[in-house]
Amino acid sequence: MRLSRAAWLRILPFALFIALLALRAHWPPQAAALLDARWLYALNLPLVGGLLLWWWREYGELSRQNAPTLREAALAVVLGLVVFVLWTQLTAPWMQIGEGSASYRPIDASGAPDWPLIAVRWLGATLVVPVMEELFWRSYLMRWFERPTFEGVDPRQAGWRAVVLSTFVFVLVHPLWLAATVAGLAYALLYRATGKLWTAVIAHAVTNGALGIYVVLSGRWAFW
Repeated sequence: MRLSRAAWLRILPFALFIALLALRAHWPPQAAALLDARWLYALNLPLVGGLLLWWWREYGELSRQNAPTLREAALAVVLGLVVFVLWTQLTAPWMQIGEGSASYRPIDASGAPDWPLIAVRWLGATLVVPVMEELFWRSYLMRWFERPTFEGVDPRQAGWRAVVLSTFVFVLVHPLWLAATVAGLAYALLYRATGKLWTAVIAHAVTNGALGIYVVLSGRWAFW
């Protein structure tokens, strides 16, 4: 099936992010002398973030008229914090499928935090990833499961089949499958309840931002 321009604009930033993740995971050891693989994450800011900015005016769901109300934004913040707490607790062995393909430990040779690497990771996870992923997982994929001509689908009319299937695919790319199930359903249901993608973006950003702070303070780098 031929994809529309609207579909490609939501797929390509996500595909580029996944490609950079794969590149970092398979970065040859001999190339580490030229570039630390962890710095490849920094490319998400200008490349993935750049695509999102370049096409921003074509993301109607992120236009000013689709901004959340204060109450909706507050609900998104609370939901994001709840997901953050659950994400750090749902870590039993049976709640995991393998390990992340590209671990990220921003510490130097002496074991001290490498703050430039931490800043790059936190900014990417908090500002770029929520927009990129919500455009793909919820705005595109969830509505596509409802109807391939997804642009005309009101998220408030998306059925449970669309919510569950898009969440299932979301879970497949996260080692913490139960935590990802909770997060995916939370963001999808928030989007469906409000009809505004910004609420899912805000919740996702709050989860990632809080998780980043927690990781740095606790040293539990596995979450990154």
